[in-house]
Amino acid sequence: MSTTVEVLGLGNSLVDILAYADDDYLNAQDMVKGAMNLIDEDRAEALYAARVDPRVISGGSAANTIVGVASFGVASAYIGKVRHDPLGDAFVSDIRSTGVAFSTPPAAHGPATGRCFIYVTPDGERTMNTYLGASSYLSPPDVDEALVRAAKVIYLEGYMWDRPAAKSAFQKAGAIAREAGRQVALTLSDSFCVDRFRGEFIELMRSKTVDTIFANTDEILSLYETPHFDEALDALRAEGVLGVVTRSEKGCIVVEGEQTWEAPAFPIAKLVDTTGAGDMFAAGFLSGLARDADMTTCGRLGALAAAEIIQHLGARPNVSLEMLASEKGIRI
Repeated sequence: MSTTVEVLGLGNSLVDILAYADDDYLNAQDMVKGAMNLIDEDRAEALYAARVDPRVISGGSAANTIVGVASFGVASAYIGKVRHDPLGDAFVSDIRSTGVAFSTPPAAHGPATGRCFIYVTPDGERTMNTYLGASSYLSPPDVDEALVRAAKVIYLEGYMWDRPAAKSAFQKAGAIAREAGRQVALTLSDSFCVDRFRGEFIELMRSKTVDTIFANTDEILSLYETPHFDEALDALRAEGVLGVVTRSEKGCIVVEGEQTWEAPAFPIAKLVDTTGAGDMFAAGFLSGLARDADMTTCGRLGALAAAEIIQHLGARPNVSLEMLASEKGIRI
């Protein structure tokens, strides 16, 4: 079967509520700076009531990535769950407006559409408090087998592992994709997420359910429980996967067996908000991967998208990434 979708993403469908805050506010709210903290509906309502001049934008890690892929002009689709409520309706409208194919039926009952409260401190660091809501009720029947088979690359979000139904949907999509001979990528999402599911993430690689791993430095150190980056990188090499590791201002390093590629970070005028940096890096890299670009070009595309996103508030691009790549002389 030929591919009609270049990149398909599965993830938690959330609406982001972004606001600026200082360290004192985070401490007063008992938040762990720089982390993604899972919260319940009562906590979500309390934070929503305490918000200060927020900006509301459709989000979710994999959803942000797939929107970035579409911005590169690469055919993309997304599978995720929202409730049929005002925030859910806004999410559906937003993601479709970017050119992403999205047809997962919304839930008529149950928890409200998920949301993520993102607090950005003056140093550009982001602290997330996430109420998964309806997003965690994505289940195997929501996985369109024909759509998975039609995609060249399938991108799975590690955060989905937090709820059994979403985890099962993840496993179903991975199995279908592998049977169809598609490339399956996993983002480790967050070092705290890795702490919760370290053994299972490693098994996904060793069972060949996934063949591509996206991680940042903290996540790869957590995965292999070592403070030494080179040691963690060697362990990743031994897994027999394509490993893509971002290193903030140091750019990225890509490994596959004994092969190594590196791409530097793009210079920026000012760091405003790191929200979505990893998501956009994955968008650029996946766009190159889907177009059979070499690894260095994939890394440069990722670095370019990450540089764009951290210079403004929010986790979705403000400009066409396809045009931005063209301006920089990068072809995909």
